Amino acid sequence: MAKKRMLATVLGERQDTPPIWIMRQAGRYLPEYRETRAKAGGFLDLCYNPELATEVTLQPLRRFDLDAAILFSDILVIPDALGQNVRFEVGEGPILEPIGLKGIDGLSRERALEHLAPVLEAVTRIRSALAPEKTLIGFCGSPWTVATYMLNGRSSPDQWVARRFALEHPGAFARLMDVLVETSIDYLVAQFVAGADVVQLFESWALNLDDAAFNTQVIEPNRRIIAGVRRRIPDAPIIGFPRGAAGNLKRYAERTGVNALGLDYATPLDFADSTLPKDLPVQGNLDPLRLVVGGAAMEKRVIEIKEAFANRPHIFNLGHGIVPETPIAHVERLVELVKKG
Repeated sequence: MAKKRMLATVLGERQDTPPIWIMRQAGRYLPEYRETRAKAGGFLDLCYNPELATEVTLQPLRRFDLDAAILFSDILVIPDALGQNVRFEVGEGPILEPIGLKGIDGLSRERALEHLAPVLEAVTRIRSALAPEKTLIGFCGSPWTVATYMLNGRSSPDQWVARRFALEHPGAFARLMDVLVETSIDYLVAQFVAGADVVQLFESWALNLDDAAFNTQVIEPNRRIIAGVRRRIPDAPIIGFPRGAAGNLKRYAERTGVNALGLDYATPLDFADSTLPKDLPVQGNLDPLRLVVGGAAMEKRVIEIKEAFANRPHIFNLGHGIVPETPIAHVERLVELVKKG
């Protein structure tokens, strides 16, 4: 069987050169993605079309020597599956009908996996089309991050609405988190069954929480998801990406039980390497804007990141998602630099 370098690294094996994949690697910087999305119609239509979702998932691997494919979907398919009104507006991103106290009590998990069946079909199709040495990554949004969208109705720079709701209505907020935890467990287990090798938890809005809230709203729900998945898929490989966790990184890694820890681009290299256990695989953490600019601004930093994590298992990635303005030639150069011994 061909060796999956990405999966091996998640499981703790250090490679001579780090494997690489790129967050949002199937995206608007690729002309073929833009063409396929236009065929699909709306963004959620693309997520729920197994044939087209498979196509866009595989597109970046046709262009670049990446070590993994990540399922093309979105973290907000879960609230959509739970019955909340979710739509994507061009130029605005996701817009949801904000959920209140009555809405939380009306959420139903009963048919969530049935609603997500097209996504799971895409996982199976991707696995069958993917080269055997390539790792297939599944994912979901972590409960706190998903809850911020559900409560506010859209992205927020400080998650003020969700933070206030959690403080003023702790019982209702706990019920919301319970639904999201249990639905996420079902969804991730189904992705493993459909063919995913590893899954990632995207905690995109881990910043702006004090340490007490970080413990209850980030660490504990992620811990519960990981424990729940592993009760059904023993030793399931899981990456956690708590963007903005800063000084909470070590606590998050230790208490959740993730196999590997994603680092955002604001995380200092020396802090991460000195603070985290030496056998803990890390993933990251190039600033996406350095990839946009390219040249010395990118290349010097790529070398610094590789050198900083040379003595531990390391997956090279960006510290957040690739942006539409990124030149394809810069991605080609990034992959070349990472693969270079």
